[in-house]
This record gives sequence, C-alpha cells and structure tokens, in this order.
Amino acid sequence: MLNAGESETALQKAVITMRDLSKVYRSATIEYPALRGIDLTINEGEFVSIMGPSGSGKTTLMNIIGLLDNLTGGYYELKGIDSSDLGDGSRASLRNRTIGFIFQSFNLLPQMNLIDNVALPMLYAGIPARERRDRAREALKHVDLERWSKHRPTEISGGQQQRVAVARAMVMRPSILLADEPTGNLDSMAAEAVLKLFHELHDIGVTVIIITHDINVAHHADRLIELFDGRISNDSLLTAPDGTKAGIS
Repeated sequence: MLNAGESETALQKAVITMRDLSKVYRSATIEYPALRGIDLTINEGEFVSIMGPSGSGKTTLMNIIGLLDNLTGGYYELKGIDSSDLGDGSRASLRNRTIGFIFQSFNLLPQMNLIDNVALPMLYAGIPARERRDRAREALKHVDLERWSKHRPTEISGGQQQRVAVARAMVMRPSILLADEPTGNLDSMAAEAVLKLFHELHDIGVTVIIITHDINVAHHADRLIELFDGRISNDSLLTAPDGTKAGIS
C-alpha cells in the first residue's frame, strides 16, 4: 500500500487534527489507557476507514472525533476549533452542525414514521416545520425511499432502515459523515447500497469516516487507518493520487 503521507490531500484543509492524543478510563481501582499518542490529520473531502480488533480503541477514537467523549491528554481540533476550549453547549452545537452520525443499530424511533425520523435533528435545531418537511422529503428521495415516508421503521427492511439513517445523518448538511459499523447488520446487497450512498456523498465533497472490522468495507475508502492497543499501527493510502486502487495487505 502507499504511504498516507504521499497523498495530494496534504495540500487540502485539515478538518480533524489530533496531536499526542490520549484517553484513559479510570475507576477506583483500575486505569485503562484506551488511546495513546494518537497523531492524526484527516483532510476535507477524504474517504477514510478506521479498523482494528476488539479493544483496539477504534470506538473510543470515533467518540472523540464526534465530540461524544473527552480526551484525557493531547490536542484535538475539529474544523479549526480546539475542542478543549468548548463547554457542553458549544460542543453540542459544533457536533450538530458539523457531523452526521450513522450507527450499526440504525437508532430510528419506532413510533415515528420515516419522514419524522429524518426531520428530528432539524426539530432540535429549531428549523421551521415547513422547511423540516421539505428537507426530510428531499433526503428520503435521495436514498430512494420517498414513497415510504409515511411508514414506520418496523415496516421496512434493515437495509432500508440504514438508508433512512443516512438520510437523517445528512439532513443537517454536515461536512463530515461518521459511520460506526454501518453495514454490520446488513446482508451483502443492502451493504453495497449503503456504501454506494457513501461514495455519492464523498463525490460531492463530504468527508466520510467509517469505523469497521470488515476489510471489504474498508476497501471502499481511499485511506486506511489501523489501530492496535490504542495506537495507530498503520496509516496507508488505498487509492493513489492518479486514482489507482492499491491492494490491502
């Protein structure tokens, strides 16, 4: 594989910058270092996969990237803003306007129809009802589920539910999509449909970051970051600057 340092994206604007970042979980009797000495830059418009075995720290890294958890030491800057300077309200505001989340379990509300599920982030953001409806409908149209808008999540397949989750993640027009095992509960055809949506979003400039244990899913990205025992063990390009796809070792 190519070295990530050779990427032309180094000339682009960094959206995620981590320097000597660490995360330690502590209890009365136990201290567990989940992340150690993480140095990482992700540039605007990159498509990145993060892999690692269970306990490697990839979920902790995702939570810190997404401002869902606090670092213990080091430095994390998101879109030019030092995360250590943010209070809870400012963190939530930056997270909601910058990052769209997708989870393995879909996290759709079963009592609400699809259009209301997609519109929910806009409700929290105080966007007017008519605009919420229009944008939610357009988002469902983009994932080819507009005709199902009045149905509830329990009335559609798992693959369709994950496409609704993609629509909900993007309805606030975030610049970063952060997906945690997004194909883990899907069959191969449904997984490919969701990954196709990620490619379409990447093509229009969205920074896509996938946390996955599946090497085939990771291969959809242009860059692979591997974690082991809380450290980055590999950071390589899967796609050369000329668009040629490299193999995965």
